[in-house]
Amino acid sequence: MFRPFRLAALALASALLLAACGSSGSSSTTSATTAKTTTATSSPRPVSVVGTTKSSLGTFLVGANGRALYLWDADHGSKSTCSGACAQAWPPLTTTGTPKASGAAKASLLGTTTRADGSHEITYAGHPLYYYAGDSGSGQTTGQGSDSFGSPWWVVSPAGKAIGG
Repeated sequence: MFRPFRLAALALASALLLAACGSSGSSSTTSATTAKTTTATSSPRPVSVVGTTKSSLGTFLVGANGRALYLWDADHGSKSTCSGACAQAWPPLTTTGTPKASGAAKASLLGTTTRADGSHEITYAGHPLYYYAGDSGSGQTTGQGSDSFGSPWWVVSPAGKAIGG
């Protein structure tokens, strides 16, 4: 008589445990799947937006989350020469779609160049654009005027010119 009760209790406890674990995992999986589906449906090709912000330096270009965008004096034309350790410290702004402009940024100055690894880096007025790994927040410009990797780095004006360079 007690044996069926124990089996029923064990089965019920197992079912509740699986439901609790399955519910938690299932929600995460569903959310991740929904997010992937939504992203894939709304934008099959990730697009980067170049915008602007203002600071004591003036108005300059920003990318995702308002992070400052820089040009490097060592780049000549639209060809990027920053790779390896340089690209670790100064990640290129890449896209797989057509870049978009917002704020005071001009769509007519946006373009792309193909990097050595095959990715497409966004250019502005012919300059490849980079973030600085040392900038952790919106509007920070700690890379401004840095001479790392042998040439100065500058934030970029909406006219496509180095600010301070």
